[in-house]
Amino acid sequence: MTHVYDVVVIGAGFAGVTAARDLSVDEHSVLLLEARDRIGGRTYLGEAFGRRLDLGGTYVHWTQPHVWRELRRHGIPLAVPLDIDRVYWLAEGAVHSGTRTEYGAAVAPLAARFFADARARFPLPFAIEAVDAGKVEAQTVGDRLDSLGLSPYERDVLDGALATMVHSYDEQGLAQLLFWAATNFGDWNAFFEAAGFWPIEGGTGRLLDAVMGESEAELRLSTPVRAVEVDDSGVVVTTRAGERVRARAAVLAVPLNTLGDIELTPGIAGPASGMVAAGHPMRTAKLWARLRGELEPFYAFAPVGGNGINAARLEHHHEGDSLVVCFASDAAALDARDRGAVQAALRTFLPDVEVVDTAFHDWVGDEFSQGTWVHHRPGNLTGAVPLLREPHGRLHFAGGDIASLVVGGIEGAMETGASTARTVAAALADGTH
Repeated sequence: MTHVYDVVVIGAGFAGVTAARDLSVDEHSVLLLEARDRIGGRTYLGEAFGRRLDLGGTYVHWTQPHVWRELRRHGIPLAVPLDIDRVYWLAEGAVHSGTRTEYGAAVAPLAARFFADARARFPLPFAIEAVDAGKVEAQTVGDRLDSLGLSPYERDVLDGALATMVHSYDEQGLAQLLFWAATNFGDWNAFFEAAGFWPIEGGTGRLLDAVMGESEAELRLSTPVRAVEVDDSGVVVTTRAGERVRARAAVLAVPLNTLGDIELTPGIAGPASGMVAAGHPMRTAKLWARLRGELEPFYAFAPVGGNGINAARLEHHHEGDSLVVCFASDAAALDARDRGAVQAALRTFLPDVEVVDTAFHDWVGDEFSQGTWVHHRPGNLTGAVPLLREPHGRLHFAGGDIASLVVGGIEGAMETGASTARTVAAALADGTH
């Protein structure tokens, strides 16, 4: 048995780094264990095309209090996106194009019908534990689409507008989409801006390094955890290498789809156990494509299954070329390494486009993520997720996957890291841990 700590934090994404920072500056001894050879979790500021690009989670917003507080404290601005007024959308087998206003006019009445009851279902989105979401918690996203009686064109337009957030209409719960809209005044456009528009100047790594730079926690990289055992006197964390570390408490801040790979004693009980065993269904892909020439900035949308790339946006002009961020609803349907395949998918919208190079990280194949951002299965958002946010004796959970507001985002990760740190600190102070 090695040194005894007050807290062991497992996972150095934004949730784990935030929890470790807050606990350590509160003068608790903290060990932060990370399976990868880097911090950041499902955010990853990598090198591509001769510049740094976010290959994972990217976008934040000034309406997100935890993120915004840290950005302001550290003097880190948001990057201003390119002004885009050209949109292409695939519907009923044909590509349509227009201004943002024209595309918005096509999507707005359909989105209004889809999200009409978002605020009624979640009137107090900040208190989801007290919400009775009713029958929508048993429904899938596909159930809602089927219920609207849309024409083929209308269905493809709405499907394409949602496709960035959808991998499987049959597995993803309707409640989470309604909840996301409810947290943004019931307005899907407001949610979409907050969730997918404003990057951090210098990339997510800039904010992550600033938070980590304040931490007094001991960091160990390339140290995956095999087991966590909780007893009346403390917690024993066993790494895959066989090292055993004792602490008064532990924070498990790893993605939902990897929780089942860590042996917990005692195990998770009740509905949360079923959620962990099933995982979440998001198997999407984010990739960057370098296109020859400085093209007119554009958006492109296609329904799930209608094209290898379901959403694309020109984000940067770089060295005379254009860098486009793309999302594929099904990572298995598009080989992001294959320039020809990516080019063919983009030529659906821009027939003459030439792909010079691509860059991506395989989040689905990555054993320490096993998927992208979370979208919960029916029943879990208001059922199992709040249970996992509760302390399990000396074991606590954190992460964007179980956030109380910005589920699946950097803000949600930081919120759970901060709130879990407060809970643990209080238990350490009163002798409960």
